Amino acid sequence: MKKNILFLLLSSLMMAPTLSMAASNLLSVHILNQQTGKPTPNVEVTLEKKQSNNWVLLNSEKTDNDGRIKAIWPDNSVPPSAGDYRVVFKTGDYFKTQGKESFFPEIPVEFHIDNVNEHYHIPLLLSQYGYSTYRGS
Repeated sequence: MKKNILFLLLSSLMMAPTLSMAASNLLSVHILNQQTGKPTPNVEVTLEKKQSNNWVLLNSEKTDNDGRIKAIWPDNSVPPSAGDYRVVFKTGDYFKTQGKESFFPEIPVEFHIDNVNEHYHIPLLLSQYGYSTYRGS
């Protein structure tokens, strides 16, 4: 019995940092180039919130070498709230650096946050003339 209690206590202590990291990382993105099967580094992505009929810029980051922005939510802003948001992937410059044309110079993805205690992940599967996205985990 004591071993079970000790195991549960140790397990919960080991999980605490993971849970707190997930809570502080409200939103992440990932871009994969479908044509090459590789991540897309150095792509600018902006995060905006809809207020009335306007979009207000909250943050702008660039993807890392793995094509990810692990925490695009600004850490110095007002706490997140439920509402309509969008991330805009600035893909035109990425393709220019690859010496390729692209039909979509920017890809805006609008979404709704209803629970600020959950993690939201937006992956983008990208090619020169098409893209796909969904709510990831």
